[in-house]
Amino acid sequence: MPRPINLIVIHCSATPSGKPLVQGQPGQAGYLNAPQVINAWHAARGFRRQPQAVRAFNSRLPSIGYHYVIDLSGEVWNGRGLDEVGAHAAGFNANSVGICMVGGAEREARYTLAQWDSLAQVVGMLCHDHGVPLTTPPCGTHANGICGHRDLSPDLNGNGIADPAEWLKTCPGFDVSAWLGHGIKPLSQHVLEAV
Repeated sequence: MPRPINLIVIHCSATPSGKPLVQGQPGQAGYLNAPQVINAWHAARGFRRQPQAVRAFNSRLPSIGYHYVIDLSGEVWNGRGLDEVGAHAAGFNANSVGICMVGGAEREARYTLAQWDSLAQVVGMLCHDHGVPLTTPPCGTHANGICGHRDLSPDLNGNGIADPAEWLKTCPGFDVSAWLGHGIKPLSQHVLEAV
């Protein structure tokens, strides 16, 4: 039976906006693409997928915590299977899907238009397939919706919002609620200009 999904959590790789997330050179020994680099990071942190899940889906990424990784080119990589509990937002993993955008180290991150387009497509598909509303749930709750990792920070002052002073992380470097309110189109200050 598929696991229930009611929360989509958007993350960043915490690498500089616009910088490719790779190790080595394509076609050479030791080369790792973005999800493989993230898998290595997660392995170093002790993340481990269940052996049966690794055998069933994406066996080359035995430690990755995210369900999707969106590269600078807009390419969407699968991480964990959707029926598999992620390892991306402590306390919120059971019913959520984790999407990681490559880049976003800055407090005000910028992503390529291709990344924004892919994010909108993945979120739209997940909302359609799992009945997740295009809204941001109340701060720190397990309610239905879409949020950034930073939005899961504790609401220490009780105002119903994870204010910047309360953020445990700045990930994903943009206001997911504002993105949703803008019709899941990026705000100009978060678009990485072509160089």
